[in-house]
Amino acid sequence: MTHRIEKWLVSLGFALRKAYWKILTAKPSIFIVAGIVAALSIFLLGGGIYDILEKPMTSLPWGRGILFFFPGLQQQFLGDSLFAMFSYAIGVVGILLMYQSTKYAYKPRQAFMLLLLGAIFIIIAYVFIEYAIFSKLFPPQATSAG
Repeated sequence: MTHRIEKWLVSLGFALRKAYWKILTAKPSIFIVAGIVAALSIFLLGGGIYDILEKPMTSLPWGRGILFFFPGLQQQFLGDSLFAMFSYAIGVVGILLMYQSTKYAYKPRQAFMLLLLGAIFIIIAYVFIEYAIFSKLFPPQATSAG
């Protein structure tokens, strides 16, 4: 009985060493690593940690409508974070499109189209983020129902 347990422990140690070595020597694709880093950065910049820790509200009734952006800088709704993450993702896609345009040096029309599309995406992301900041700095006034 003890010989069987000893053999199992030795083979378990060998299997764990082999798995550990495979993890250490793994070489993932650069695109996968870059995608994971970009997604993690977007999550952190968009306020994902705040959303996990604070569990913010999704919206708030305000006058005759519903607010999806918190009217102030001290707190945020879940919509604020999702909007920021979406805007940052659009900006990253724009940067990637502009980077891809450099690979088409011998096809100037395609390079120009990718460059233009990437610039448009970056401008859209910038406008979205500026709108979010402006709506937090100058919140809408509640209308009286009377």
